[in-house]
Amino acid sequence: MKLSVIIVNYNVRVFLENALVTILKALEGIAGEVIVVDNASDDGSVEMVRQKFPSVRLIVNTKNLGFAAANNVGIRASTGQYLLLLNPDTIVQEDTFSVMINTMEKNPAIGLAGCKILNSDGSLQLACRRSFPTPWIALTKIVGLSALFPGSKLFSRYNLEYLDPDASYEVDAVSGSFMVLRREVYDAVGGLDEQFFMYGEDLDWCFRVKQAGWKIFYIHTTQIIHYKGQSARRSEIDEVKLFYDAMRLFVRKHFAYGAATDLLLRLGIAGRQWIASLGRGAKTIGVILIDILIIDASLLLGEFIRFGQIFRFPPDAYRVILFIPPAILILTMQSFGIYSTRKSSSSKTAGAVILGYIILSAMTFFFNQYAFSRMVVLISGGIIVIALPAWRAISRAMSRAPSHDRRSLFGNRTVIVGADASGQAIVQKLRARVVDGYDVIGFIDKNRKRLGEKFAGVEILGSIDNIGKVIEEERITEVIFSTDVLSYTDILAVIGRSRNRGVNFRLVPSSLEVIIGKTHIDELGDLPFVDIDYNIRKTSHRFFKRSFDVVFSLLGILLCSPMFVVPLRKRDTSAFMRLMYRLPEVLNGTMSFVGRPADDDQHPGSGETTYLGKPGVTGLAQINRRSDMAPEELDKYNLYYAKNQSLILDCEILLKAMLNSRRT
Repeated sequence: MKLSVIIVNYNVRVFLENALVTILKALEGIAGEVIVVDNASDDGSVEMVRQKFPSVRLIVNTKNLGFAAANNVGIRASTGQYLLLLNPDTIVQEDTFSVMINTMEKNPAIGLAGCKILNSDGSLQLACRRSFPTPWIALTKIVGLSALFPGSKLFSRYNLEYLDPDASYEVDAVSGSFMVLRREVYDAVGGLDEQFFMYGEDLDWCFRVKQAGWKIFYIHTTQIIHYKGQSARRSEIDEVKLFYDAMRLFVRKHFAYGAATDLLLRLGIAGRQWIASLGRGAKTIGVILIDILIIDASLLLGEFIRFGQIFRFPPDAYRVILFIPPAILILTMQSFGIYSTRKSSSSKTAGAVILGYIILSAMTFFFNQYAFSRMVVLISGGIIVIALPAWRAISRAMSRAPSHDRRSLFGNRTVIVGADASGQAIVQKLRARVVDGYDVIGFIDKNRKRLGEKFAGVEILGSIDNIGKVIEEERITEVIFSTDVLSYTDILAVIGRSRNRGVNFRLVPSSLEVIIGKTHIDELGDLPFVDIDYNIRKTSHRFFKRSFDVVFSLLGILLCSPMFVVPLRKRDTSAFMRLMYRLPEVLNGTMSFVGRPADDDQHPGSGETTYLGKPGVTGLAQINRRSDMAPEELDKYNLYYAKNQSLILDCEILLKAMLNSRRT
């Protein structure tokens, strides 16, 4: 047996499946075996391997043994002349194994080696070539000097950033995500040190290999992609603490270790953790400050709407007006958990604001000297109920951040590499997913022969040779590869050429079931069409949706009343004018700002089994409508909106409708 590939898996089923596909391709022509050691995953990984990869040897642990111990289990079960430790969240080229074995056989002095490792955006993963963390190197890493001076040989020795990544050379250590070791080296130095649960065991192994007289090489002539940290994301471990504790353990084990160095390393670890906590706290403080600004601005706007001017109250009163209401509302929202969770629902935010304003209204009865105008309180309250959820929706839209069960309507500008049947199938599946964060701009073909042609309504914009130019000119943020079109070697070559462009590269395996990316995996299956408890039917959602419609249609009519005095053409093409004409219908409840298309008479309302809400001035189906849209697609948009309706989603739809009208 020439090569044994050993993979330790923990709850990364989709990544593992794709990795095994690439591994089996790379093993063609090589006498090899694949051993998967599962660390008590509960995500279906074991069942997937048994069903789809019967040739893979599977070892199932009853508990999570950690990276080092689980790899040792796999190594003891292996028979290969070369041992490859490989992470499950990786993609290898077809030539990766042959290049590594050939290089090591030509140079018998190499006992352990690693290859070039790329992040999903094509950038170099710094851990693929490293120096040992001596006390000085460890301190420069911990205190951040290596990050401040990446080109300095004095300060950036840990990740060797001053060396050319496109050259091969001897190094102290390589990454544990991809390590090729000779069998005789393992027999001489033993397995991984199980004192290291995760992190540090690869450095320790490399140190022992060098002590035994073997060389360790970084080989740049082949490369892999590593979606770093996927297993850690699916556990409760503190990655920062584990990393620096492993560094301390390594230094204590292999270097002279005094009390002063120990103290400095402990302080560095504590400082890094404190900085991380401070960063999380700073984000919350920033959100609170924005909320305060919105609340104060709404109070002044309410004063302007009521009296036609601002600052008409006594000057001293504004010390109370601009401080007490925000304080009460912030405390109320905090009690609702708005600032303690990653995502606060629009209904919860609106509910907190309503309770806060009830408290404020009650206080005006006890402090009559500050009860200048309860109408101002009422108007500003209506504005704030909408404004606070709305700015959060805008923030998510601008950052394109995923929000648990769905992403922003402001989709990432996406190109699909592969203009064949599989690429077109990806487009159709993305359309079927309705709202998944992708705005497909075009295809990238293997060559330029079909430039300008359209498939599934999407144009071929370029070829893999000029993909960088397409990314730049079209402001692309997502590149999705169909693995049926290009080999993994070609895919990694394209990624390598297009790195440092701020693009996320993602893959669709041949199964067409998922899209694999760095931060998340998207299921591409169709939405289930079952009659469930849609948000649009919930009493709380209907109450806040109706409140939104009443408040803003009334404000719109009051602010734009001259438009309703002068007869205007009802067929005005301006999206804004069409909205203005519909305000009376929104106010009286026959329409909503956001809802199903007005010409959709298949689901007329509550009389049907599935209630899809009122007709809308705009809506999810309207902003995505195409001339070739099938009735089934329209149904999916309507059902998706009914299922996920919220004030935040309504605000996103309105914003996108306005942006679409500006484009046209």
